[in-house]
Parts: sequence; structure tokens; C-alpha cells
Amino acid sequence: MKENNVVLNVRNLKTHFHTSHGIVKAVDGIDFKVERGKTIGLVGESGCGKSVTSLSIMGLLPKSLARIADGEINFDGVDITKMNEKSLRKIRGNDISMIFQEPMTSLNPVFTIGQQLSEPLKQHTKLKKAEMKKRIIEMLTLVGIPRPESIYDEYPHQLSGGMRQRVMISLAMLCNPKLLIADEPTTALDVTIQAQILELIKEIRDKQNMSIILITHDLGVVAEMCDEVVIMYAGLIVEQADIRTIFDNPKHPYTQGLLNSRPGTSTSERKQNLASIPGSVPRPDELPKGCTFAPRCPFAMEKCLTAKPPLYNFDNQQSRCWLHEEEFKGKERELSYG
Repeated sequence: MKENNVVLNVRNLKTHFHTSHGIVKAVDGIDFKVERGKTIGLVGESGCGKSVTSLSIMGLLPKSLARIADGEINFDGVDITKMNEKSLRKIRGNDISMIFQEPMTSLNPVFTIGQQLSEPLKQHTKLKKAEMKKRIIEMLTLVGIPRPESIYDEYPHQLSGGMRQRVMISLAMLCNPKLLIADEPTTALDVTIQAQILELIKEIRDKQNMSIILITHDLGVVAEMCDEVVIMYAGLIVEQADIRTIFDNPKHPYTQGLLNSRPGTSTSERKQNLASIPGSVPRPDELPKGCTFAPRCPFAMEKCLTAKPPLYNFDNQQSRCWLHEEEFKGKERELSYG
């Protein structure tokens, strides 16, 4: 991977929350890179740290509760964790944009679509009012919204869920960002609308050579959209590889469990009960001592319950599991304890 082709480089990111129970390590030392024009998927169950990672990148953590305790987030070669709020605002919505999970709560109900889409243009451009309206209508047309001139003057509650999500994409795309963070962009949409939204995001990505971080728990969406996949569990990366390797040769038991829990495609497979991973993701303030996945893992050994496994580096693949220990004896340089 050429460094000059890397848009985002996250190094040893640790995001902590201060609670009545003490410090909660929501993200506990993760590393990944996003190349220009590529899509990387952040995958895992609710509570794994995916959304906290995205909010850390956007600089939108609640300041009274959370902070980046360590690490770097290098965007175009600049560590944005060192930036003040004024500098961050110049980047946020301009160079880095985000599509949030639920458009009904992300859009302000008392402002029209046109008023809300005007905000990033007011912040980041010097366009006049008529030019802004023209640009907004062009973008609404681009994302497949019918009668955009009328939608411009309507309110969020007058639109369907699919239309609101298209408005959110328009909002994120207005300033032609270099990096788009899409947090569960198709949640609560029916399958047909979901496919249209994903196809739309891909088209805009390819047209603008934009990079995407796609946050999801849906491996079908990952297979459709992503070039690389980062599997997160309890604030850590447990596996990372390109899309084909993850699906053809998953190494971590958690990744294997996620893949096995997908519904089958044939009629006979659909009639069978779905496989599932027993238990649930531990609370960030109640993490087990050793491997965080050990209480749910079918391969757990005694060592898994007492010692945290390193991240083992294979060819173009990483996996955090003690099952790889024998294979890596004497290869300390290929381990990471982040």
C-alpha cells in the first residue's frame, strides 16, 4: 500500500469514556488504513466500537464524557486529533462527511430540506443563494429524488424513509468529500430500497474517486460494497483482510461465527435453523481478563481466559487468536499487542 495513496491512517486509536463506574475503553488500540477510492468495512455486533470509531474520526465525541486517550488519526497526512474545533469544522462536512444511521433523527424536523442542505454550502463555499439552490437541486436529482424542486421546500416528515436517506446522502455529498463514513446507511429500509441506496453510493464513489468507511453488521452489504474488511469485537480489531480472503478463509472464530450465521441461499438451507453465536458482546466496563471473545468461543482454551492474544500477521491478513500461537513461534516481529 503506497502511503501517498492513503487518505486515512488510524494508528493505535484509544477512545475512553468517563463514567460512574470508572474509565470505559470503548476503543482500545486499533490500526487501519483507507486508500483513495476504496471502501473498507467496519463489521461487528452492536457494542463492538464501530460507531465510536467513526465519531472519533469525525471529532464528534461528547466532550463531557469521552476523549481520545491515545493514538493518531492522520487524514491526508495531518493528525486531526491535534486540531482545535475551528480547524475540525473546516474539514467536517467538507473533506470528511458522514451518513448517520437514522435519517429521521439526523434531519431537523422544523427546517425544510433546502434549508438543511444549504448549511454545508454556507460553511464551506462562497456560493450565492441562487447558486446554492441550483447545486442542491442538482444533487437531489443525482441521488434519484423525484421532483427535487418541490422536495427542496418540504419537511423531513413529508418524505418516506428511502427518500430521507437519499437526502442524507445528498447532504454528505454536497462538498465532494474525500472520505465518506456511512454508519448503517440502509438500516430499516426494505431490500429493494437498500439495493438502490448501495448502488447509488458505489456510483458516486467511483465517479468522485471517494474513499468510504462502511459501518455495518450485514455481511451481505459488505460483500457487495467493500474492498477490505475490519472485524471489531469489544473495542479491538480481531481480524482484518481483503474481502475475498475474509469470505474464503476466515481465521478468527468470531469471523467464522458471523459468516456461519448468514441465511443460506438455497431452499433447503433456508428451511434450516440459523446458526448463531451464543451469548452477547460484553459491556465495555465488564470485559473478561483474557481474550474478550473467550466466553462465547467454541475453541476457547485455558490460556484464552487469562491472557490477551496478540494480533498475528499473516500474508495480507491479521487475526487476534491464541489458535495461531504454534504457527508463529519465534516470529515476534509479526505480532502486535495493540
